[in-house]
Amino acid sequence: MKRAALHNLGCKVNEYETEAMQELLEEDGYTIVPFGEEADLYLINTCSVTNIADRKSRQMIHRARSLNPDAIVVAAGCYVQTGADELMKDRTVDIIIGNNKKNDLIPEVHKLIEAREEQKNLKQSGSEADDFALEQLSDIVDVNRVELGFENLKRKKTGEKSRAFLKVQDGCNQFCSYCIIPYARGRVRSKSMEEVAAEVKDLVTAGYKEFVITGIHLDSYGQGTEYGLIDLVEKISSIQGVERIRFGSVEPRIITKEFVDRLVKIPQICPHFHLSLQSGCDRTLKRMNRKYTAAEYREGVRLLREAFDDPAITTDVIVGFPGETEEDFEECSTFLEEIGFYEMHVFKYSRRKGTPADRMPQQHTDKTKTARSHVLLEMSKRQSEEFRLRRRGKTDTILVEEREVINGREVWVGFTREYVRMAVDSDLDLKNQLVTGEVSGMLNEEVMLLRV
Repeated sequence: MKRAALHNLGCKVNEYETEAMQELLEEDGYTIVPFGEEADLYLINTCSVTNIADRKSRQMIHRARSLNPDAIVVAAGCYVQTGADELMKDRTVDIIIGNNKKNDLIPEVHKLIEAREEQKNLKQSGSEADDFALEQLSDIVDVNRVELGFENLKRKKTGEKSRAFLKVQDGCNQFCSYCIIPYARGRVRSKSMEEVAAEVKDLVTAGYKEFVITGIHLDSYGQGTEYGLIDLVEKISSIQGVERIRFGSVEPRIITKEFVDRLVKIPQICPHFHLSLQSGCDRTLKRMNRKYTAAEYREGVRLLREAFDDPAITTDVIVGFPGETEEDFEECSTFLEEIGFYEMHVFKYSRRKGTPADRMPQQHTDKTKTARSHVLLEMSKRQSEEFRLRRRGKTDTILVEEREVINGREVWVGFTREYVRMAVDSDLDLKNQLVTGEVSGMLNEEVMLLRV
């Protein structure tokens, strides 16, 4: 029996695509085994968001070859696009599949297998082609020169326990000064509402209740058509069996009064909004080529909090961006304190070759970036605890995901609509069930206890 092992690096969009390629392999007769075991085929879905991601992608490709020198090694994804020249010189890789070409995985694998069989037959016949070298197969399109349509990868299951991620959009036109992704993914394009609805119906049939809408630049969903992101959410909410709808990440400019007024009328919407920020300082935002101001961000948060009861607002923040002065950092810190987040994902700025920010003056030392990161991480920890403790004494509902042992207790664990992790003590099988109870306090630093 053919065995395949897959490894995913990067974002939820990559994760979605990896799961879709896994289904393609399973349909072709492969049994999926953990990465690290011997397999006939290894697929690495690469990431290129930072130089470190590039390096990790190369490491995993080389690790695959070391696990089985005779296996087929496939590299796919963003690093394939940004590092194509380097990869094409690397004989560790047998097949290179770029973005928007992942549906071609099985034909490319069959092509290589046929070439290997031909080589074997030539050698057995004593042909002079004993020294014949197999060509590396490459299926890459220049995403920045060719107008692409949406690659409709399909799934009927996911790797998650109870929630399904839906990739509905690809590409980005924003060109933030620190980001390589527009060069790796190309311009914006969207999956039709009908195709999204069909996928949701399949996943509901498979038992999924919660759906997370994701994309490279989700705000651009439907660009060039008559519909937009809010229309898609309303469409998904009309499908029987959909209990929850959650956004992956959106930007402040989409949070308008009209958008929020329609959103609040959708009962399945989860009041958990990952609202991308990057900096609370306007001077830094301008250098980042972000298309909003701190005031616009503040207004978006106000609209959400006015419409929803204590929604969870989470965000990303980059510290130590080129040219960020102490005054800029203090302005950012003050803004973050004012907003008050459920969670902040704090990143030290990482130079990315090929981006404008990499060529900017006043690059900071790692010592400065680490010190600033530490300040914000402490703030994030405090704000997160304050948000969770506000749940105490309230009635809440979790979607149960799995059984876990926490502090010596075997409990069921799941998430509220605000994405607060909670545990239920029960001997019943509660997996993938919606369970309601009273929030009694903290089970540990990260998990609250729900009494039913």
